[in-house]
Amino acid sequence: MPAFTLYGSRGSTNTDRVRLTLAEGGFTDYELVLLNLQKGEQKSAEHMKRHPWGKIPVMISADGFTLYESRAICKYLATKYAFPLLPANSNIEAAAQFDQAQCAEMLYFAEPAGRIGFEKFVKRFLGLPPDDAAVSDALKSVEMYFDVAERLLHHNDYMAGDDFTLIDIYYIPLIQRLFACGYGDIIFSREAVSAWWDRCMNRPAVQGMLAADKAAAAAAGR
Repeated sequence: MPAFTLYGSRGSTNTDRVRLTLAEGGFTDYELVLLNLQKGEQKSAEHMKRHPWGKIPVMISADGFTLYESRAICKYLATKYAFPLLPANSNIEAAAQFDQAQCAEMLYFAEPAGRIGFEKFVKRFLGLPPDDAAVSDALKSVEMYFDVAERLLHHNDYMAGDDFTLIDIYYIPLIQRLFACGYGDIIFSREAVSAWWDRCMNRPAVQGMLAADKAAAAAAGR
């Protein structure tokens, strides 16, 4: 029996945060159950018992422990299985910087980047036109965010300090979504941000997951 079951969907940025965390930890003892979001399987009565808001991902351990919200799942897994993605508990300052960086990612980046992804990516699959005003407003916020990140990354290799952590993983799926929407220049136009992105993307675990997803997409398209 696998250690836990992960309910998610391919192409879901939230699911990919967890999958990247597991890839970085080299952890394979789990079952990935894919839900069809276009068919509304995340809103089924069965899944609503797992996640009261009908979202993904959800993790259920072999003994029935259930956890939802991607960042909570990532931190739980990294702690439980000792993935080297968290600061040491004994380093109070590093732990505080980690929490600070997570707040910044959620409040100043993920919210506007998520709006862009919804308007320019998700709506396309739904056959709906994007709200260009909403996209423009969100782009301004993302640009401002990376202006600040550019200054910070001149002093640190990663978002929470000198080491690659969960915080860096949290960015990867949404930045990939920005690239898919045609906004890669937000990253490449900033020297320190671009260098940070290269460091993240060149990690073997990240490359391995991207290659697996590409192969899965090619197989599904046959």
